[in-house]
Amino acid sequence: MRELADISTVGVVGAGTMGNGIAQVAATAGYDVVMRDIETEYVENGLDSIESSLDRLTAKDRIDESPDAVLDRITGTTALDDLADADLVVEAAVEEMEIKRSIFADLDEVTDDDVVLATNTSTLSVTTIASATGRASEVVGLHFMNPVPVMQGVEVVVGERTDPAVVDFAHAFAEDLGKETWESDDKPGFVTNRILMPWINEGVRAYDEGVATKEDIDRGMKLGTNVPMGPLELADHIGLDIVLDASETLHEELGDRYKPAYLVKRKVAAGDLGKKTGSGFYDYEG
Repeated sequence: MRELADISTVGVVGAGTMGNGIAQVAATAGYDVVMRDIETEYVENGLDSIESSLDRLTAKDRIDESPDAVLDRITGTTALDDLADADLVVEAAVEEMEIKRSIFADLDEVTDDDVVLATNTSTLSVTTIASATGRASEVVGLHFMNPVPVMQGVEVVVGERTDPAVVDFAHAFAEDLGKETWESDDKPGFVTNRILMPWINEGVRAYDEGVATKEDIDRGMKLGTNVPMGPLELADHIGLDIVLDASETLHEELGDRYKPAYLVKRKVAAGDLGKKTGSGFYDYEG
């Protein structure tokens, strides 16, 4: 395993919302970043998202250098082989086990044996992902929160064979990005989604069953529990498709208490995924 002081280039697999966010915070922290996705369009969209995010942060005086200086440290690519020189790789691909296992099997071949391979999975087993490699001891969960440039938390997930030194390394790397960490065993949903998904689903059920309007459910939870967003608003920001996927994974592993709310399924089937599509439980402009 490489030491934190040896890390100069960070590979990121996935240029979507989570991947480009991870690439942005790593580059902002001074690392060179290689961000890879399977299509040029996805890579370009990811780079555009990073530029827009940096512009917003600059307008609020929340970064110390120009957006161009940060962007200059990020290279976009569609070739997995371009990650061969990375000192650390963080995977942030879609939340599907076989896709992640395939990526990790390829990364195991492409990268040096002492490179830590981290997964940003929010619900899937780190142990199962790691078993696709010949270095399960070097695989760890680094679950960033969305939106990555804004949210301070990172969940470090310990697989069955993750080396304790790799766990310490994961905490140190996240903290070097300006984040705060907590640690979870490799149990379904870890800490955050194990607790968050039933909270969101119960909020959706309360709305669907006519307990209150969606506005009053969200307002009641914000004023009553001091959270910044209520369950329906938060679901829109996460993406209802992601909420449904996470809930179905937890339902399969942990039983009916994690069964996704019917209205979430209906919204996803209709293509109303929340803020990213312009409509979910609420409507969004632009």
